[in-house]
Amino acid sequence: MDTIASLFSFITTPVSWVIVQFHTVYGKIFGPDTGWAWGLSIVSLVILIRICLIPLFVKQIKSTRAMQTLQPEMKKIQERYKNDKQRQSEEMMKLYKETGTNPLSSCLPILAQSPFFFALYHVLNGIATGDTIGVINESLLASARKAHIFGAPLAAKFKDGSATVQALGATVTDVRVVTAVMIVMMSASQFYTQRQLMTKNVDTTVKTPFMQQQKMLMYVFPVMFAVFGINFPVGVLVYWLTTNVWTMGQQMYVIHNNPTPGSKAQAAYLERLTKHVTSHGKARKRSERTIIKAIVAKGRDRNEFERKFINGLNKAGLAAQADGSVIQSDSQAAVQTEDGSTASAAAPKRQQPKRQSKSQRQSGAIAAGSKAADDAPSSEPTSLTKSDEPEDAKPAAPAKKQPGGGTRSKAQSGQRKGPQRPKSPSKK
Repeated sequence: MDTIASLFSFITTPVSWVIVQFHTVYGKIFGPDTGWAWGLSIVSLVILIRICLIPLFVKQIKSTRAMQTLQPEMKKIQERYKNDKQRQSEEMMKLYKETGTNPLSSCLPILAQSPFFFALYHVLNGIATGDTIGVINESLLASARKAHIFGAPLAAKFKDGSATVQALGATVTDVRVVTAVMIVMMSASQFYTQRQLMTKNVDTTVKTPFMQQQKMLMYVFPVMFAVFGINFPVGVLVYWLTTNVWTMGQQMYVIHNNPTPGSKAQAAYLERLTKHVTSHGKARKRSERTIIKAIVAKGRDRNEFERKFINGLNKAGLAAQADGSVIQSDSQAAVQTEDGSTASAAAPKRQQPKRQSKSQRQSGAIAAGSKAADDAPSSEPTSLTKSDEPEDAKPAAPAKKQPGGGTRSKAQSGQRKGPQRPKSPSKK
């Protein structure tokens, strides 16, 4: 423990000072020696640390998504150089350098919390052993030893014996029940956080070893918390349970508002966004415009859910623009289609003529010939037979009246009914 104290002494004093400041505030409300005053001081310390770590959390999200995008390329490298581990590592590092991806970025929030965690552990252990730590003096130490959370002292552990627990003014049963419940809640929150990440916010179109690793961690992390939790003081369990709940809520917010492309969460988000945009006729929030801008920029590389979103806007008479805004498609010359190309909004659809049957075409030709015969002069010859006589010497054949009132020539054998094209005289 002395080694740990020496390693984290630079952070022990600031952590103890923050706890004392929060205790001063909550002590005026709940009383300085109550578990509420000291417990809420630890919770407030967690919230303050996690707020400071939000930029690292954002970087963690971007790194995780970048790693998911690189999984197909990484798999190709592993298959290509499966017999040469050194070349495989070199190609992996080259890929990380070209894409600007750091595999350790996903661990930054946990690594950044580690000094505060060990500093708090050392402070609470000092309270259990009666040692002053940092700015915690004798009076604050006595107050902290009197503080109980649901009957369990802040510095008590699950494995503590009856003598140690009685010295802190509690019973072994109370300590073990409270610590067991907190360990179960801590493990359950960690399991749910990892599960919602795997079931809702992972690109289901890509099956990679990264997904298998995440599934394994979904079961490994809760077991680790359960094993190590029996060695943590109650105050540290409060700290870790609070940070797990914060992570779970923070991740739920990210999944709901900025899901991973290709995931089930993105499908649900784009469905909500379609209803919201079509009801208002525009994208009202900046975050919505950012999502729409990214979808429009993809063009033909859009996934199934993004194409469905663009088609839904087009059916509603709206069009997504390159800047993320949404306008009425009637007010523009072109709207964007699902494959990224543009099409005229005012151009009418071309109607294909309806196909007619053979009998309909023949009856139409007969009717057209009858009408043409009625309009033609009666002196014109209708016979198409050849004649060597001059046209001025050949008498005109009278037109034969038909029962329908029209005049038409009798079709010769082998000829189709209706008007025929006159044959040009052959040259001998």
